[in-house]
Amino acid sequence: MKIMSFQASLAAALMLAAAWLVSPVSAQTQTPPAAPAPAQATAQPATASPAPAAAPAVVAPVAKPDAAAIAPAMKELSPWVMFMSADVIVKAVMIGLAFASLMTWTVLIAKSIELSVASGKLRSALKKISEARSLAEAQMALGAKQGILPSFLAAALREARMSAGLSSDAGIKERAASSFSEIVRAEARRIRVGMGVLATIGSTSPFVGLFGTVWGIMNSFIGISKSQTTNLAVVAPGIAEALLATAIGLVAAIPAVIIYNHFSRMTKSYLELVSRASGAAGRLLSRDLDRSHGSAHSRAAE
Repeated sequence: MKIMSFQASLAAALMLAAAWLVSPVSAQTQTPPAAPAPAQATAQPATASPAPAAAPAVVAPVAKPDAAAIAPAMKELSPWVMFMSADVIVKAVMIGLAFASLMTWTVLIAKSIELSVASGKLRSALKKISEARSLAEAQMALGAKQGILPSFLAAALREARMSAGLSSDAGIKERAASSFSEIVRAEARRIRVGMGVLATIGSTSPFVGLFGTVWGIMNSFIGISKSQTTNLAVVAPGIAEALLATAIGLVAAIPAVIIYNHFSRMTKSYLELVSRASGAAGRLLSRDLDRSHGSAHSRAAE
């Protein structure tokens, strides 16, 4: 009985051990059926899956607006847009330089007409008196016209009339030459009107434009520090606006310098014609003096 009970207990123990050993295997074999957990997991990702799908949808629109914002900004960087979006100081600099450029071209047109007309009139007057033998004949050839040569003739006649009765021809010629010099200096001052404007514009416009550039770049760096970004789309417009001031300064200065040099040569040529007119008037005065003294000697001889 004891042996049978021992065998029964041994068999029961072996059955318990086998059940304990087999239980992990059953658990592993039951895990596939426990696929509801993955099903739940898949259900949860199914509910959460819109988030990853939505994330690209959110990121893509953000990237697209950046590219779209950069492209129009780069397209809109025209001189007018840059001027309108510039700082008040930079705008004032640009307007001043534009006005200076307008003055340069105005002086070019006005002085070209003035010098051409004055040179033509003086050449024509010199041609008319080339055959005159006296101051009176020269005045009759010119008529009542106004100009630099009639001024020389009038000064010579006035000096001859005021010096009537004086025997010193050298003194008369010296006083007449002094009057001629005054007329030449006055004509030189008159013909150079506007040249100082060109010189001022040509010498100062680059520095005025540089001031606008420095001011604009300073404002750009202030904007960079406030936005905490060095993105080219943020930095480029401000720097472009600043550089536009320097460009306008050069546009105003370069033509002013070229036009000034051109008018310097034209003025020099015109003043040479004025010197020729002064010499012609002086020669006519000398002939009149010699003729008057010759007639006086002839009368004395008679």
